[in-house]
Amino acid sequence: MKISRIAQLGAVAAIAALTLAGCASNEDTGGTPSGDSSEEMVTLAGELAGAGSSAQDVGVQAWAAGFQMANPDATITYDPSGSGAGRESFQAGAVGFAGSDRAFTTDEITEGPFSACVEGTGIIQMPSYISPIAVIFKLDGIETLNMDPDTVAGVFAGTITNWNDPAIAATNEGVTLPDLVITPVHRADDSGTTENFTDYLFQAAPDVWTWEPDGVWPATPVAGEAAPQTSGVVAAVEGGTGTIGYADASRAEGFGQVAVQIGDEFVAFSPEAAAAIVDASPVEEGRTAGDLAIALDRTPDSAAYPIVLVSYMLACEEYADASIAPLVKGFLEYVISPEGQDESAAAAGSAPISDTQRDAMQGALDLIVTP
Repeated sequence: MKISRIAQLGAVAAIAALTLAGCASNEDTGGTPSGDSSEEMVTLAGELAGAGSSAQDVGVQAWAAGFQMANPDATITYDPSGSGAGRESFQAGAVGFAGSDRAFTTDEITEGPFSACVEGTGIIQMPSYISPIAVIFKLDGIETLNMDPDTVAGVFAGTITNWNDPAIAATNEGVTLPDLVITPVHRADDSGTTENFTDYLFQAAPDVWTWEPDGVWPATPVAGEAAPQTSGVVAAVEGGTGTIGYADASRAEGFGQVAVQIGDEFVAFSPEAAAAIVDASPVEEGRTAGDLAIALDRTPDSAAYPIVLVSYMLACEEYADASIAPLVKGFLEYVISPEGQDESAAAAGSAPISDTQRDAMQGALDLIVTP
């Protein structure tokens, strides 16, 4: 994707002007308080564009609404074009921040370029949106099914092709399964949701799923059908019969849902079960202070939900256009705040980050150089 330098500068700077406004109360504006409630509070003004993860879209819209309420002269826009497209836009300097369902690898960071950032500066990657990935299906009269990892992998690999297959029946005693062809649906675009989902299959069912995790659907030959973005997968599952797919849990309402086997238990998705996986996961080796990419273990010993999407917010430690930095920092501070996390949980069913995670993310945001 080629973007002219003029377009890069015009889009990135969607132009955050820092203004001061007197506040009579100690209301949290998303900026930085300068003292007690009688002193001036920092508010933010201008336009900030972001792009990326479609799974994260509902959460981002909730954050944008809350931030703009506290900063009425600020406008946050977000294009849910998919994680791959968001990373490309961020690298090209077409947006000031991006959402991505996977972090940039260390090799990708080394290769660059990151046009919005000062050359040689680090990038920030915060796992600020945590959500289960729901395995959703459409079968008349059936609302839930239990599946072990090998069965989930077999369905999406195309080796289990009928709903009354013995592998499905074995974990669903008493459920009348139809003699109906399974149509698995996967993402057609480069997707962090796909990378997280295939990472689960690769870790939990390595004898069945032999393809390494990838944001582009890796299984060949391809079973079922492909659809673009989260909305496309949801629409394809809804519009079919005997369909099954994977999507952010915020989009799972109204579908049949799969509980996956962990040890001797079958665990349904929930924000709490998703957060349990993330809290136990370490930061990957070789990362910089502002890069909080984590290494997820998809085979837990306890009853945590392993098919989890950890979506990142991406930003520069130092922006080529310094005027954008205060607005980026202020918005991302609102994203990780207790209020912001609660709003995302209410709107999207995401799992609020822990205080420990919040402290680490604030440390990363403190690296952003502001005028």
